[in-house]
Amino acid sequence: MIFASVYWPALTRYTGSMDLQWIVKLIADGLVVPVVLIGVYALIKLVPNKEKYQVYSQVLMAGLTAYVAAKIIGSIYQPDQMRPFEILGVSAGASFFNNPGFPSDHALFTMAITLAVFFGAKSWRLAVICLVMTILICVGRVIALVHTPLDVIGGLLIACVGIIWYKPMSLLKKHNI
Repeated sequence: MIFASVYWPALTRYTGSMDLQWIVKLIADGLVVPVVLIGVYALIKLVPNKEKYQVYSQVLMAGLTAYVAAKIIGSIYQPDQMRPFEILGVSAGASFFNNPGFPSDHALFTMAITLAVFFGAKSWRLAVICLVMTILICVGRVIALVHTPLDVIGGLLIACVGIIWYKPMSLLKKHNI
C-alpha cells in the first residue's frame, strides 16, 4: 500500500502515464496467456503417454485443492474489503473480479500451472520460465493497484497447497505401492 501511494505518481509523472499503464496491464494480465500456453504444451507434449492419466489426475486434484483452499481461506480471512485502487480513488490498472482480492486468483492460477509444469511434466526449464512470468504477473498486479503484496503472496502460497497431490503419488510409485 505504501509503495502504491508513494511511488505510483512518481512513476507515471516521469515515464508518461499512458505508456506505463499499458506496460503494467500487459504484464499484470497479458503474461497469463504464455504461462497457460507453456503449461498446455508441457502437459501434452512432455508427459509420456503411459503416465498421462496419472499426471492429469494429479494436476486436476492439485488445482481443485488449491482453488477450494483459496475460497475457504478467502471467506475466513480478508485483510482489506477494498482494493488499493479503490482506497486511493483511482482507476484499476488491470482486470479484476469484483471481490475483496485476497488471495489473488491470477497468482494462484499461474503458480498452479507452474507447479504442474515442474511436477507433472518434470521440466524444470519451462517451470523456471513460468515462475519468472508468475512473479512478474504478481508484481504487475501490485503495481496496477488491484492487489496488495499480501494478496499475491497469499495466492502463491495457497497454490503450493496442491503439491500434496504430487509428492505422495511419487512416493507411492517409488515404493511400488
